[in-house]
Amino acid sequence: MDKKNQKRFVLVHGICHGAWCWHKVKPQLEAAGHSVTAVDLAASGLNMTRVEEIQTLKDYCKPLLEFMTSLGPDDGKVILVAHSMGGISASLAADIFPSKVAAIVFVASLMPDTVNPPGFFFEKLITSGPQENWMDTVITKPNGGPLEFALFGPNFMAKNLYNLSSAQDLELAKMLVRVNPFATKELAGTKSLSEEGYGSVTRIYIICGEDVAVTVDYQREMIKNFPVKEVMEIKDADHMPMFSKPQELCALLLEIADKYA
Repeated sequence: MDKKNQKRFVLVHGICHGAWCWHKVKPQLEAAGHSVTAVDLAASGLNMTRVEEIQTLKDYCKPLLEFMTSLGPDDGKVILVAHSMGGISASLAADIFPSKVAAIVFVASLMPDTVNPPGFFFEKLITSGPQENWMDTVITKPNGGPLEFALFGPNFMAKNLYNLSSAQDLELAKMLVRVNPFATKELAGTKSLSEEGYGSVTRIYIICGEDVAVTVDYQREMIKNFPVKEVMEIKDADHMPMFSKPQELCALLLEIADKYA
């Protein structure tokens, strides 16, 4: 593929995960001739930031924001692909660097609007059910501070995240998940993202039809609240389509690249 037709994807993982969760998707997009960067957010994957150093959403998103800063005018615009809580991180990056973003693709993802605080829909999601829903997930407040941090438990992941993924995929996750902050108002603040920044960027939403963690109804509620350019769906994907339906996810991402980048 010539340089002119090559697209640049930036893959943003969700809470407790890392760049490793895109290991099936990244090579497929690269095989199609595109440039792909999978980012480890702070204290995620191979990033060595200690959780105690994270005080704000910008701290948590620092590796993504540094990557966006490094892009020059010749690098072209990126397609941000955001999964789960990574939607909040990608939205912040788009708000700061709108001229560098061709589109944001939200995959079973929390999608902020430009009215409420960035963490509004995440906070609403995590407080909507009984505490027992978290099962063996460990939620802590290090040093007694206001920020809440979580480490997903194996049973929670098996039932709510990886319910249609393979036993090997779940095992990989059990080995690699790390403690991450909840993107509530304590982390993300109460100021909404801007209409002229984030609000100006093209948004596409990929619904995952068998998602237990962020249900289809909740995904559709966010879309209705802040309509997107296009809604796509992978009907039989769980919350982790990069594991359970990587081919289908890649096909949609390539379609999006052709249309919007």
